[in-house]
Amino acid sequence: MGQLSFFSAEARQPCVGDLAGLLCGPGQALGFARGRAARVSVTVDTHCRAAAVAAALAERGVQARTDLDEDGSVQVTTAFRIDLTGLAGQWLDGSRKVVPADFTLDGGALRLWALASGRWVETGYFLGLDPESPDTHEALRKALATSGLPSTLWTGKEGGPALRVVGRRRLERLAELVGRAPRGVAERTWPAA
Repeated sequence: MGQLSFFSAEARQPCVGDLAGLLCGPGQALGFARGRAARVSVTVDTHCRAAAVAAALAERGVQARTDLDEDGSVQVTTAFRIDLTGLAGQWLDGSRKVVPADFTLDGGALRLWALASGRWVETGYFLGLDPESPDTHEALRKALATSGLPSTLWTGKEGGPALRVVGRRRLERLAELVGRAPRGVAERTWPAA
C-alpha cells in the first residue's frame, strides 16, 4: 500500500467544513437571521444515498433530516446552525451560489461530493454539478484540477452537468482521496481504481 495522501479523507478528522463538498454538487446553502445561522441541503436520487449523506453529516456533528420529494428524490437538510454561517457566507453572493475565490478541495469535501452526486458511467467517474448554478462549473473544474484530478465538463442531457474524471491514475487518486466506501453505498456510485 502506498503512502496515504495528506489530503485524503482518511488522513484527518471529519469536520463541518467538509460540507463544502455538498455545495460542489447540487447542494444549497441558505442563510437566516441576517447571517447568524445557516443550513445546507442536498437532493439525492435514492434513499441509500440519503442515508449515507445523513450518516456522513452525523460523523461531522451535524444532524440532518430526510424528506421524500414528489419526484421520488430525497432531500437531506441540516437544521439552521451558527457553525454553518461561515460556509454559507463563502458560498453565497446574495442568494446566488458561488465558489469561494480561495477554494481548495480535500478528501473530506470530495467524499461528501461523491456521496451526494458521484457515479460511474461508461466513460469514467462523474461528480455531479448544480444545474441551477452553471457559473460554478468552471471554478469547480479548476479546483478539482488543482487537487490533482484534471476533469472535463460534461453537459450532456444524460447525467449532466458533471465533471468527468477518466484514466487509471486519476481514478486511483480520486479513490485515495475519498477513502473507502461507507457502509450501504452502492459500488456503482463510489470511486475505485
